[in-house]
Amino acid sequence: MKILGIETSCDETAAAVVEDGKTVLSNEIASQIDIHARYGGIVPEVASRQHTLSIIPIVTTAMQKANVGWQDITAVAVTHGPGLAGSLLTGVNVAKAVSFARNLPLIGVNHLEGHMYANWLTGKEPEFPLLCLIVSGGHSDIVLMRGHGSYTLLGRTRDDAAGEAFDKAARLLELGYPGGPAIQKAAEQGKDTLKLPRTWLKGSDDFSFSGIKTLLIRLTQEGKTENKPDAAASFQSAVIDVLVGKTIAAAERHGVKQIIMCGGVAANKVLRNTLVEKSPLPVLIPPMILCTDNAAMIAACGYYRFKAGYVSDLSLDVIPGLKLPVS
Repeated sequence: MKILGIETSCDETAAAVVEDGKTVLSNEIASQIDIHARYGGIVPEVASRQHTLSIIPIVTTAMQKANVGWQDITAVAVTHGPGLAGSLLTGVNVAKAVSFARNLPLIGVNHLEGHMYANWLTGKEPEFPLLCLIVSGGHSDIVLMRGHGSYTLLGRTRDDAAGEAFDKAARLLELGYPGGPAIQKAAEQGKDTLKLPRTWLKGSDDFSFSGIKTLLIRLTQEGKTENKPDAAASFQSAVIDVLVGKTIAAAERHGVKQIIMCGGVAANKVLRNTLVEKSPLPVLIPPMILCTDNAAMIAACGYYRFKAGYVSDLSLDVIPGLKLPVS
């Protein structure tokens, strides 16, 4: 069963072909980083315009790389939220056109659920029940997953997500865009000298990163962050300690068999290494290319949704604020 996946939730135009929800036959991504870097962040109108220019070539390339024709495709899966409305519209409209023209089943996929299913593309089968840490620019969630499509939200950010916090810290320290990789690169040359406080929110699995962001602003105003590598390392350590500590604590409390991690921030090398080193449970993390936005994860998720009998119709619409279907 070969699923064509399409992902245009933000600033990456992506298409992929995945077989049986596990084998990546192609995974093509057209990045807009260079375009948005001049603005220091994503400009929604620019992103949506670029998607319209890139989407057909990227779908064509993905099918060519997978060596498949339309007769080989079982269904088309597409991100319909959450994300930027204009960006999402491009992917959804192309997927609907393909579905109609080729008489293929259409599967709407939640972008966050797609990130989770990147872990099914690692060559190792995740074991239920498991705990998933979703860390991205807009989300920092701890989710208990008992089976396919069965999610319980245990914790989420009360303010800034981890990725958002990294972006703001990088902008404050004038380290460049995108913020997460810029913080990581600078931190490689620094040490945790500032010893920023950790926000544990005892008795809760929620996160909060706005406090240390505000503290970093104050320290910058006081001239205490002139050593930018040290400031970056200090901020990164404070965020990662909390992400890892709260995830492991929740996993042990709920008696899961495994921890998985996903989302753009999961590409951070220090976060990946720290979680693996400190966790008493097996940890599964996708390759870095599958942590950032991609269509292979959407196709993988689409496969399992299709197997469960879920099919969208041509009324499928974008939902910029779409929530993960949790209990």
